[in-house]
Amino acid sequence: MNNKKLVVFGGGTGLSYLLKGLKDFPLDITAVITVSDSGKSTGKLREEFHVPAVGDIRQVLSSLSSTSTEIKEMLEYRFNTTGYLDGHALGNFMLISLLDITGSLKNSIEQLSILLDIKNKVLPLTEDADVTLMAEATDGSIIEGEASITKSEKKVKKLFYKEQPKVLDEVKDAIKEADLIIFSMGSLYTSLLPHLVSKEIIDCLDEIKVPIMYICNIVTQPGETDEFTVSDHVKLINSYLGKHKLDAVIASNSKISEEMALRYANEERKDPVKIDYPVLSKLDTEFIEADLLTIADGTLKHHSQKLSALIFSYLMK
Repeated sequence: MNNKKLVVFGGGTGLSYLLKGLKDFPLDITAVITVSDSGKSTGKLREEFHVPAVGDIRQVLSSLSSTSTEIKEMLEYRFNTTGYLDGHALGNFMLISLLDITGSLKNSIEQLSILLDIKNKVLPLTEDADVTLMAEATDGSIIEGEASITKSEKKVKKLFYKEQPKVLDEVKDAIKEADLIIFSMGSLYTSLLPHLVSKEIIDCLDEIKVPIMYICNIVTQPGETDEFTVSDHVKLINSYLGKHKLDAVIASNSKISEEMALRYANEERKDPVKIDYPVLSKLDTEFIEADLLTIADGTLKHHSQKLSALIFSYLMK
């Protein structure tokens, strides 16, 4: 019996944490990573080497790796110096050097995956070096670049690309062959929706019959999803989708302590995402809830094994 095929869209920490659990199940996973990041180390490297963003790809490769902890730590190692290298992650340089050697980001990921003993597939959404995420704010102003969108205090009305990127054929093929499409938890505006403002992706999703699932965030994102409930997340994602809307959403019903909630509110301006049962019951989206939260490194996170087991059960039913 062949393994079920998953295509998981996302970027950054949320996707990496999800994949840590999923990789332990008998699944054929293709992770598709947004490459429009323009901030910090990644932004500097994009400008200097004229490449797509590699930071989120590095994180995902690290989470999927079956090699030693030390090797994964090396991949994530950031230089701490007073010179140019300060703040840069070693894994970013490895990806860029392989890109120069192999001629494409897809090939560089394949080669690094061999080195890191990765059994599943990781693909960038596009190879386009100039991919630029844009946002129109509710006041009509235009914000250019993912980093600027994240820093802006303005409410986003809609996202779009400066120029539509050419999506990799392998990404489109993976969607067509998938048994389940998953939109990972993470920043809606900079990790998930950048995939859905691609017309090619929407066209592919409209053609498939398999379910599309969203893993809802634990807390809101300041300036982006303030006061959002679970149904608000679903409605926003559906507004970017084409004819094929979300079939299922998973959300955690874990109790968050008052102390932890206050800490998030005061230090990060984030609030727990509330489950609004009456509104969810009226949506044409299956709602799946479970006790999924854990505290790791002093922060709230999805329990990756529990979440992955829930996804696997959904896929096998």
